[in-house]
Amino acid sequence: MVPSLLEALNVRVVGSGERILVLAHGIGTDQSAWQRILPFFLPNYRVILYDLVCAGSVNPDYFDFRRYTTLDAYVDDLLHILDALGVDRCAYVGHSVSAMIGILASIRRPELFSKLILIGASPRFLNDNDYHGGFEQGEIDKLFSAMEANYEAWVNGFAPLAVGADVPAAVREFSRTLFNMRPDITLFVSRQVFNSDLRGVLGFVKVPCSIIQTAKDCSVPTSVATYLKNHLGGRSTVHMLNLEGHLPHLSAPALLAQELLRALPRC
Repeated sequence: MVPSLLEALNVRVVGSGERILVLAHGIGTDQSAWQRILPFFLPNYRVILYDLVCAGSVNPDYFDFRRYTTLDAYVDDLLHILDALGVDRCAYVGHSVSAMIGILASIRRPELFSKLILIGASPRFLNDNDYHGGFEQGEIDKLFSAMEANYEAWVNGFAPLAVGADVPAAVREFSRTLFNMRPDITLFVSRQVFNSDLRGVLGFVKVPCSIIQTAKDCSVPTSVATYLKNHLGGRSTVHMLNLEGHLPHLSAPALLAQELLRALPRC
């Protein structure tokens, strides 16, 4: 029997509040990345969690290499989940690639989203003329070569860099979820994301956005947060966290939770 999408992507709804909050993880993690954030929201929100189809917690047989060639397929999944759960309005928190998935979803269905909160978001990772995305093409190619040559060694080197802060437990957790992913899926999705360019759609976003960026992120320079603020079509604000790393929900969950609470709509 083929499972429904909600079953396949391990959709959960927790909490007792009336307002609806979606927490969407980035590549290399799964919904467990939010476990230290959740307690701050359970009393006042119904929280929807799910796993991206590329996550190691999802049966890899569900990953269709022909379908998931662009982020549009991930947007389809998100909107299907919200429709299946009968959601007509929600606040959305997306980390990294899921921030961009939320942006695309809000362009398609702006009425669904009261607020987008974008953590470590980037519309383009590659540098391009006067745009500083953080990477040259040669650096990206070396990254992919390292992943292909020895996935275990790549994870052991990349996880501490991505976490940034000296938080061994966060490095172990990120390493665990990276190792859970099938290497060919990790490589396929990484190629897709690192070579994507979504700068051209930012102006179509009309939903209010809060951009949360750490002071030092090996994947996303602070200039990208400014770029997003200047190019998103709706009202947007930037919130800088005085810490290192691309995964503040793992390395500094209490600090991030407080920032999220401040950024969320009051009603």
